[in-house]
Amino acid sequence: MKIALLGTRGVPAAYGGFETLVENIGQRLAGRGHDVSVYCRPHMVGGRFTHYRGMRLVFLPTIASKHLDTIVHTLVSTLYMAATDRPDVAFYFIAGNSPLAALSRLLGVPSIINVDGLDSTRAKWGRCASAYLRWAERIAPRCANATITDSRDVQTLYREQFGAETSFIPYGAAMDGTDTGEHLKRFNLKRRDYILFVGRLEEENNAHVLVKAFEGLDTDLKLVVVGDAPYSDQYREALHATKDERVCFTGYVFGDGYRELMRNAAMFVAPTEAGSTHPVIVEAMAAGNCVLVNDYRPNLETIGDAGVSYPGREGATGLRRVLAELLDDPARIERYRELATARARAVYSWDAVTEAYERLAKDVAGRR
Repeated sequence: MKIALLGTRGVPAAYGGFETLVENIGQRLAGRGHDVSVYCRPHMVGGRFTHYRGMRLVFLPTIASKHLDTIVHTLVSTLYMAATDRPDVAFYFIAGNSPLAALSRLLGVPSIINVDGLDSTRAKWGRCASAYLRWAERIAPRCANATITDSRDVQTLYREQFGAETSFIPYGAAMDGTDTGEHLKRFNLKRRDYILFVGRLEEENNAHVLVKAFEGLDTDLKLVVVGDAPYSDQYREALHATKDERVCFTGYVFGDGYRELMRNAAMFVAPTEAGSTHPVIVEAMAAGNCVLVNDYRPNLETIGDAGVSYPGREGATGLRRVLAELLDDPARIERYRELATARARAVYSWDAVTEAYERLAKDVAGRR
């Protein structure tokens, strides 16, 4: 089949979870013999490759702003795709792109949309953007030929609140590889001597809650905060204002560096309370980390019985208490490392995820 992947920043993945998803399923679909095209934003993807890991890359213009970047690029990509490439099926990502999945169908290209979580609830959006996203989330199943959720919790929400059936396909993870130690050395770190946070530095991901909890923690470990955000300067500056010299801010780290930091952490903490399945939690489990999450329902669904949670309503106080309990019980940390590794292998295989996407694409293209 000819398959198009639209609505993300593009590949090689250098930003977030959807880009990593596209890179992993795209290369595997190409490896299965499909003709895969990924539509990329020039200002977000380094280099101008024509092909990457078997995928054809198509660079098209956009308006690089917080509110217009995604929708404008996806609109341009949809029109270009329908006029020139004419794929058998187009995968869209993020519920905000749902009207363009409908446009794709109108132009004769069957579409599938992965809605992620409820993006409208994220604190980073203003009132108008949130209202648009709520509308887009509600209409998504009527816009595309098929809808994907990566969380059973979100799948249930779509069934009960919107009266729509979706296909559940989880996120994948692979953290194999060999550590050189150069990335640890770059940040003056040693194996198992730091607690790790990875994510966009936006308020809803609660990096500030973790920093506050850590500031009151009696430990020789460091806290490593990996990530940044292009439109959150004030929040980032507030985080960096901590006087605790044990806290290390690395900025963005991708590829081998990211994997090395994941594989060598003493513990991984995800205090986020928004969205659906968070890729970093799945990847932390695949890396063999003891994972501690906010007791937000999609987080609990992701870890199952292979991780630990803290009461998010208690904020930094509750997080500090659970962190201290874990650090006082090294055997418990090791036990959760083993459970996390086993769950990641059993539930979050990229090959199984790709096969599910391929089956759905064939079904939708066949109905055409």
